[in-house]
Amino acid sequence: MTENPLIIDTSLHWTAVVVYVLAAVLNTYGVIFKKDKAERLSYFIVIAGLIIHGIALIYRWSVAGHGPYMVRYEVLSSNAWIALFLFLIFARAFPKIKPASIVMFPATFLLIAIGLFFNPEVRKLPPSLKSIWLVLHVIFYKIALGTILIALAFSVFYILKKRTGMIWLQRLPDIDTLDTYAYRFAGFGFTFWAIAMLAGSIWAYQSWGRFWAWDPVETWSLITWISFGIYLHLRRFFGWKGEKAAYFYILCFSLSLISIFFIPLIESSIHSEYFR
Repeated sequence: MTENPLIIDTSLHWTAVVVYVLAAVLNTYGVIFKKDKAERLSYFIVIAGLIIHGIALIYRWSVAGHGPYMVRYEVLSSNAWIALFLFLIFARAFPKIKPASIVMFPATFLLIAIGLFFNPEVRKLPPSLKSIWLVLHVIFYKIALGTILIALAFSVFYILKKRTGMIWLQRLPDIDTLDTYAYRFAGFGFTFWAIAMLAGSIWAYQSWGRFWAWDPVETWSLITWISFGIYLHLRRFFGWKGEKAAYFYILCFSLSLISIFFIPLIESSIHSEYFR
């Protein structure tokens, strides 16, 4: 990518960040102070940001010749786009999850802003990465990340509503509903995390002749998936719910962040190459 396309790409991303920040401020104000007009307006603004952000990703894709999954800049930006897109879809289908926007909107612009501080230089796609199974592997992980982030919001909301008397929390659904949504979205994320690992195994076999090699990222991904499985198992068969389940879920989510964002940076592995 030449200098001029780089300027266009980063300018579009910074524009999206500014729009997302405005939407997040209005949304937080609307949710906390019961200003319905501000809250509704924030959704129109965030959709505008999503469109600008989408244009930025498509533009970079057209110039780079591959999807946004080669460097940290691309990975963080596309993670943010998919997480927000999924949230808006789910919020349309399940209006009770809308208060989670005060977590999702800031998370979106923070992911992009962090990505913008990394090197935006485009890297060529190695032959081993030219596979539909890699594309599916990446997409399913991004979907999983978006849904477990929503579950995190409801787990945190549960703890806050249970332990604090903040007035704005009364706008949230009752604690049983918060608990239920945290459980359901965690299950959704668990399922797509499993599909992502399966697609990655097929891609690995296609590229290197093996399904699994106990690569550090593979191992931590498996540990994370098992931890979410334990969370769901404890809830389904041992009656865990409420604060105990919410705190355990936060621990599981922390493991997912380590698996996706930190292990590729601190360990040498095949996966590290896409996240340099």
